[in-house]
Amino acid sequence: MSGADLNVVALCGGVGGAKLAYGLNRLLGAKLAVIVNTGDDFEHLGLTISPDIDTVVYTLGELADEERGWGRAGESWNFMEALGGLKGETWFRLGDRDLAMHVLRSRALSAGVTLTDFTGRIASHLGIEASILPMTDDPFATIVVTADQKLAFQRYFVELQARPEVRKIEFQSPSGGTATSAALRAIGVADAVIVCPSNPYLSIDPILAVPGIRAALDAAKAPIVAISPLVGGRAIKGPTAKIMNELGVATNCVSIVRHYGFLDGLVMDREDQADADAVGIPVHVTNTIMRSKDERVELARECLRFLDRLNS
Repeated sequence: MSGADLNVVALCGGVGGAKLAYGLNRLLGAKLAVIVNTGDDFEHLGLTISPDIDTVVYTLGELADEERGWGRAGESWNFMEALGGLKGETWFRLGDRDLAMHVLRSRALSAGVTLTDFTGRIASHLGIEASILPMTDDPFATIVVTADQKLAFQRYFVELQARPEVRKIEFQSPSGGTATSAALRAIGVADAVIVCPSNPYLSIDPILAVPGIRAALDAAKAPIVAISPLVGGRAIKGPTAKIMNELGVATNCVSIVRHYGFLDGLVMDREDQADADAVGIPVHVTNTIMRSKDERVELARECLRFLDRLNS
């Protein structure tokens, strides 16, 4: 079975993860299931906001703002300007076009629709072939612990722009959140699992922390490969390297492999080729920087070629 014929599960969060998911969707279509981090989700201005899910939906649906890296293209900000004029909270920016998603989601959830079903309906409406699956339908919050306080994720990441030093990252689910049946089913039938080049601590660890996910991965016979989020010891976007430094972890591919602990292979950038012999598992060296949509597809193709090699 060649890579293009595989049923693939991608674990995904953030902009880097969404870019690879875009490439995989172009190559695999309905054979791809993207399990998305919801640890970033929160209630704001009376609305339920799902930043990582929306980033994946907008990216795969060709609606994303490529310059900002988040939100919708062609956005306007009249709502935020009016909100500021009324002394409302403006630290988390919601564009006028983006508001439509949050209003529809909030209405659906209040009517008893699950986040999984709502996301599936939107993805189908936008013509997205891949299944976009929230990791859980329950509240499951990422909490960043600093020297003197515990911060809800968006307060740390957006309001404080990830400046506070991270001491620890915790996850809270007051209702005892569990993995969705759709996510577990996707892992169960997968021929391969790809961990996207997302922040391991803020985007992938929340997925792995949801009861049921890690057990399903451990039980899966499918090979699991990750794409390193580091290039030359640096993160292309976001605070991955900063957090690793603050936690006393070396910013290299060896640390990424050790952090996950369950990988069968690692895709790394050419700049990190010197780490290849030290990681202890099979590696595939290629360009991992996705500046264009063509490069997203090419990296996805390289991942599938690597899986072909592991399966042969």
